[in-house]
Amino acid sequence: MTGTTIGVLSSADHAAIRALTDRFPTPLIKRDFAALGRLYTEDAVVMPPNHPAVFGRTAFESWMTSFPRVVRLTLTPVEIDGRVDIAYVRGTYAMTLHPEGAPTPVDDVGKYVEIRKRQPDGSWLIATDIFNSDKS
Repeated sequence: MTGTTIGVLSSADHAAIRALTDRFPTPLIKRDFAALGRLYTEDAVVMPPNHPAVFGRTAFESWMTSFPRVVRLTLTPVEIDGRVDIAYVRGTYAMTLHPEGAPTPVDDVGKYVEIRKRQPDGSWLIATDIFNSDKS
C-alpha cells in the first residue's frame, strides 16, 4: 500500500510488552491462575505442547490447574514487533517444573510465540500463545 502508514510500535509499547513478560513468572510460580489469566484476552487461544488448544481465559485458568508446579521461569524475548494495535513476541524460556510425585524437579528449555493485542487502556494482553520444549 503505497503512501499508507500502518504505524509501528513505539518505545513505550515495547516497554509495556516487556513489562507484561517480566510479570508473567510471578503468578505462574504462585499458582495464582486468576492473576495469570488477566495477562490474556478474554478470548485468548493457548496452544500448549502435547495438548489440544485451549480457548478462552476461563478455560486457560482451569487448564493451568493440571499443569505441573513451576518453581522457576525465565522468559527471554528475542524479537518484538508489530503495529499500533497488534504485536508479536518471539522468545525462549527456561523453567524448572516439579511434577506431583516426581522425586526431583525437571528442567526444561524451549521457545514461544505470542500475539499481543492492545487493549483500550493501552495495555498489551496475550491473545495467542504457543510454546514447546527443545528437549526430545
